[in-house]
Amino acid sequence: MTFINSAITGSPQPAFAARVASVGGSPVRDILAVTARPEVVNFAGGLPAPGLFDSEGVAAAFHAVLTGAARQALQYSTTEGEPGLRAALADRTSVRGLATDADDLLVTTGSQQALSLLATALLDAGDTVLVESPCYLAALQVFGFSGARIVPVPGDADGIDPDALEELVVGERPKLLYTVPTFQNPTGRTLPADRRAAVARVAARHGLWIVEDDPYGELRFEGERVPWISSYEDAGDRSVLLGSFSKVMAPGLRLGWLRAPAALRRACAVAKQAADLHTPTVNQLAAARYLADRDLDGHVARVAAAYRERRDAMLAGLPDALPEGSDWNRPEGGMFLWARLPEAYDTTALLPRVVEQDVAYVPGAPFYAGAPDRSTMRLCFVTHTPEEIAEGLRRLGTALD
Repeated sequence: MTFINSAITGSPQPAFAARVASVGGSPVRDILAVTARPEVVNFAGGLPAPGLFDSEGVAAAFHAVLTGAARQALQYSTTEGEPGLRAALADRTSVRGLATDADDLLVTTGSQQALSLLATALLDAGDTVLVESPCYLAALQVFGFSGARIVPVPGDADGIDPDALEELVVGERPKLLYTVPTFQNPTGRTLPADRRAAVARVAARHGLWIVEDDPYGELRFEGERVPWISSYEDAGDRSVLLGSFSKVMAPGLRLGWLRAPAALRRACAVAKQAADLHTPTVNQLAAARYLADRDLDGHVARVAAAYRERRDAMLAGLPDALPEGSDWNRPEGGMFLWARLPEAYDTTALLPRVVEQDVAYVPGAPFYAGAPDRSTMRLCFVTHTPEEIAEGLRRLGTALD
């Protein structure tokens, strides 16, 4: 057995699990800790704009619950989630094109927990997981902790290539594909409908689980809504859809959910019992009350309108901020924009110099499961006002000059 030294007692301690050493921390969280000073214009975090929270509505919902149903709100709840909240979520999902009953859903402590539960229920050490390239960083962490072998699927500006996906499925025999097909984190891109249908067909032919993460889909600024992959018939019995209130209501509520076939949902419920028994009752009841008393769709529309202005402010400032030869995309919604500098630039190496100018981004390299493109960066455009964005891009241009 390997031991580590104890500075307190002088005697050796048993070593940590190997997975702790093999899976690193989140660079996003590390950057946020370094750039927490109020003078920093922070394009690094995936933080919704706090000034746009409906704090009055959320406070009223909590007040109503704690004055009218305190005994229930402060008590243990079922692992699956409060029936009233699950019914409301099922209605919202059905209206958006995927017929859903309350019993199809499991409420989770943020959609991040849903990913962890799925990894527990589906993956053994050594199993293969397919991901987008680049991929949501915290998903890479979850799959890494499970001991999975993570393989990126080639793609382009529109997302994963279904032909490349099928070739990998045949050759690698993966357990699942993880995807954020709408306003993807980190790139902001959206997978077109024809590719979604093709992905569903690949899953049907080869017995592949599709884990479809949709935290940003309601934040559309322009263009037509694209159906969930889970709504295609070929994906019906092999897809999991994840949702969250973090980006449309408030991340501090830590409320997410997963929609999955019955057997997998039950397995996730067992995993959740071992993790935290249930998601906080008071938060669930307050969210259900908010949905009953307030117009969440109207609130989301107002937030999306503000986010569109902020996206446009960032797009307007990037030509002067980034070096000649850079390129970037124009997302139709969500929170993120993906930029690529000329090949000679390494955005990880440049970051300390950029932070000295009181501005920050996230280097692109940590988002890659395979060989990274070190000239890339993720920019979050929603946290700051258009004026602050313009100033932040001015500072970024100074640092990169």
